[in-house]
Amino acid sequence: MSYLALARKYRPRRFDDVLGQPHVVKALTHALAADRLHPAILLTGTRGVGKTTLARIIAKGLNCETGVSASPCGKCSACTGVDEGRFVDLLEIDAASNTGVDDVRQVIENAMYAPARGRYKVYLVDEVHMLSKSAFNALLKTLEEPPPHVKFILATTDPQKLPVTVLSRCLQFNLKRLPQSEIRGRLNRVLDDEKLQAEPGALVELARAADGSMRDGLSLLDQAIAFSGGKLTRAGMEEMLGTIGRQAIYDILNAVVERKADALLACIEKLDAQAPDYSALLNDLATQVQRIAVLQVLPDAQTDDDEPALLELVKKVTPEDTQLYYQILVLGRRDLPWAPDPRLGFEMTLLRLLAFRPDDVARLSAPAVSSATPVKNSGIKSASPPVASRVERPAAVPEADAPEVFVWEQEWSGLKLDGFSQQLARHCTWISETTDETGGHVRLGLDPKFKHLLNDERREDIERALVRYRAKNQRLKIEIGAPTPTPAQLDARKKSARQQAAEESIENDPVVNALKSKFGATVRPGSIQPIEPLENP
Repeated sequence: MSYLALARKYRPRRFDDVLGQPHVVKALTHALAADRLHPAILLTGTRGVGKTTLARIIAKGLNCETGVSASPCGKCSACTGVDEGRFVDLLEIDAASNTGVDDVRQVIENAMYAPARGRYKVYLVDEVHMLSKSAFNALLKTLEEPPPHVKFILATTDPQKLPVTVLSRCLQFNLKRLPQSEIRGRLNRVLDDEKLQAEPGALVELARAADGSMRDGLSLLDQAIAFSGGKLTRAGMEEMLGTIGRQAIYDILNAVVERKADALLACIEKLDAQAPDYSALLNDLATQVQRIAVLQVLPDAQTDDDEPALLELVKKVTPEDTQLYYQILVLGRRDLPWAPDPRLGFEMTLLRLLAFRPDDVARLSAPAVSSATPVKNSGIKSASPPVASRVERPAAVPEADAPEVFVWEQEWSGLKLDGFSQQLARHCTWISETTDETGGHVRLGLDPKFKHLLNDERREDIERALVRYRAKNQRLKIEIGAPTPTPAQLDARKKSARQQAAEESIENDPVVNALKSKFGATVRPGSIQPIEPLENP
């Protein structure tokens, strides 16, 4: 008897055996249990996630000799016929090979006839998106009103290519990619059944390479058993898959985090001897950095798949560095085809990881700089991502036109106004105050550009707030004309001063100048923004 591939041998035969698709299994189970299955079902999802498997289980549930059921017996002639691929009333059609309207017309004509053996005639149309436009149009009427003994199950990896007229006539189920833990667990059970042994790390590598597909995972396991002679090791799987071991990835990241150039170059030399796929290697590095970022934000997301070396890196690297590393790696992978040589492009990307850090500018800024406004990302144009920088600059020189300038600036924000009343107060300036037996009179001057904000309702709103704030009766008069700067004007001047200081800081920064001279980088106009100082440091 010929050898049966593991992907076929361990194909699920019942809904209970289907992994990773509980939302689909639940709906189909209820529909079959009540004998209310829709006449046209569309199963979508990437390769190897169970589309054909579910279709065959549905066919068994519809035609089992014990009756329509979500739990077919698996022993009757109908169930065994479906499992063995010889049930005449399950017609599997490859739409990639039968794309024309004539092929669909033949299906429609045959659908009129009653099933030969079973209760229902089930048409499984695989890769249905490959049908031509005319073929889809010919199928529409039959999909909408099929004969009572016919069920259509359409499967596709690319549902976007299906006409909306087809989608509207089908009950659609989207199958998900399987998580690595599900694939690894299934592979482990298969090995137990086959009485074979494997290191846990070997299954991790196979599950990762399966990329969400259970069929791919089982096919890789078949290959691994043949490659290793029945004893699966992690090193053997890495050799078979042509991947670099996790430890090599962690060694590179550790050298970068600890800024050890000699260790990093030693890692590159060691990898070069294995002739790796440098694009895949950058992808693996980015994947690990992304996992580090997740664990830094959500420590509770840690799983058994997270190795101790990775968890150590989570503690050692800062979140800012993590974000920068990921960006450099992704851009490095994108630019790899334009590198003189893949190894050189890979090496240059790792050198960028070593050279650029978000806190470099702060650490190397001039010692003469004193307190106040830090500076945000400079938005440098270069082959590398922008270098984030936080440089402290002197505060703007206070406006000192007159002492009374600050009287209203200090008081208006304490009035707790909102809306247009707040805007009106913000564009006013202090003129004078007089006191009498009724309490007092306050005069404000309004910037003429904002005279459209002034009306009695808003003036009274500010007056009431002033009475509450000062705890005494006050009458308020607002005149057009501002003799001194308003709070809004003062804020604008301070913002302009901070912006100028930020731009000067970036232009004079040694790291930025080094990037300009070595890589031809330029500062993107309008990209520099000062970081606003904290109100309650």
